[in-house]
Amino acid sequence: EVQLVESGGGLVQAGGSLRLSCTASGFTPDNYAIGWFRQAPGKEREGVSCISSDGTKWYPNSMKDRFTVSRDNAKKTVYLEMNSLKPEDTAVYYCTAGLNHFLVVAAQGGDYWGQGTQVTVSS
Repeated sequence: EVQLVESGGGLVQAGGSLRLSCTASGFTPDNYAIGWFRQAPGKEREGVSCISSDGTKWYPNSMKDRFTVSRDNAKKTVYLEMNSLKPEDTAVYYCTAGLNHFLVVAAQGGDYWGQGTQVTVSS
């Protein structure tokens, strides 16, 4: 069974940091672009970062100074390091995997999605 499992979410104070993990099972993610999205209550889903199979990275301008995406193919895991967190970063964070060009995955997601992990940033 193909699965993506996110972990590492939680409650953190503004200015703090979290590292999210997205671990794949049931398939080999090496050739997949892996994206991170988030969705806050009442808001549309938005792309947070994406990393291609060769390690090229994408971030929206509003996050490129605070978020860092990386991947460890040996562990089938992609990480999202989030620093200087703000209350507006509060959302459910999802990872997704796709074989399309990584900018397509960054924009619309891929073939597989995780269930999400809650990130709450208190002021």
